[in-house]
Amino acid sequence: MDQKLKEIVFKNSDSIVHMWMEEIETLKEENYTSSVSDELFESTNREFVNVIFTSIKNQSTSLTLEEFSEKLINLGWPLSYITDGLQVFRRVTIDFILSQEEQVDSKYISNVLQSVDSWTEPIIRKLVNEYSGSWEHIVSLQRIALQELSAPLIPVMDNITIMPLIGTIDTERAKLIMENLLEGVMNHNSEVVLIDITGVPVVDTMVAHHIIQAAEAVRLIGSTCILVGIRPEIAQTIVNLGIDLGKFPTKSSLRKGFSAALEITDRKIVNLDTKDEGIVDMLDSLGEE
Repeated sequence: MDQKLKEIVFKNSDSIVHMWMEEIETLKEENYTSSVSDELFESTNREFVNVIFTSIKNQSTSLTLEEFSEKLINLGWPLSYITDGLQVFRRVTIDFILSQEEQVDSKYISNVLQSVDSWTEPIIRKLVNEYSGSWEHIVSLQRIALQELSAPLIPVMDNITIMPLIGTIDTERAKLIMENLLEGVMNHNSEVVLIDITGVPVVDTMVAHHIIQAAEAVRLIGSTCILVGIRPEIAQTIVNLGIDLGKFPTKSSLRKGFSAALEITDRKIVNLDTKDEGIVDMLDSLGEE
């Protein structure tokens, strides 16, 4: 940036900041930050303009470009806040510099535009790149967390596990379901796996195909798969689509499926009647011991 123009900007930084803050305030009323408190909006704006000014001075600041972009992401503010804010700053700075001269020619205007651009454009690129990089990193971490939660396999009893599925099942998630299912069956030594689709809103041909593949894979490693949560509308859809689910058991509810799993593993639910003399005698004998 031209040294003379630098001096004008730094000498009148308070005036430029004031003009910039006024224009930024109108952006708040229009769109993305309308729900932000006035105190937070003002403090963030001042941090923003401080980052801009210190960048041209090549001075260290308590809040770097990287930290500022990460802060905006944590606040949930869009990238447009950065781009709009810098464009406003560019326009305000140019207008102020030109207003300081009584007579300006095209050469002077060109020099001002080029000088201000050489200052603001690197900041725009840096902030946008840092914002995008931080955002991609956060999204990547969130994707991993969602994948870990999207197909959990829960051991509820010896040799019996349940996989509750919630939400839409696409090809990528179906692959994850298959991997978790087979790995979990081996790790938990499961004889029976209950796949609960109560929370799956739509079961179409693709979803049914993925479920059938998962059940067949479980069968091949020596376990039984029971599909539970077959609601009436899903049953009707399956019939209309001509999908054959006859290769493995299906139940309308998790409770019925669990009862079937107990039977497969040679167990059953027994209602204990404490009035039965035999049980009372057994409890008494245990108490004496």
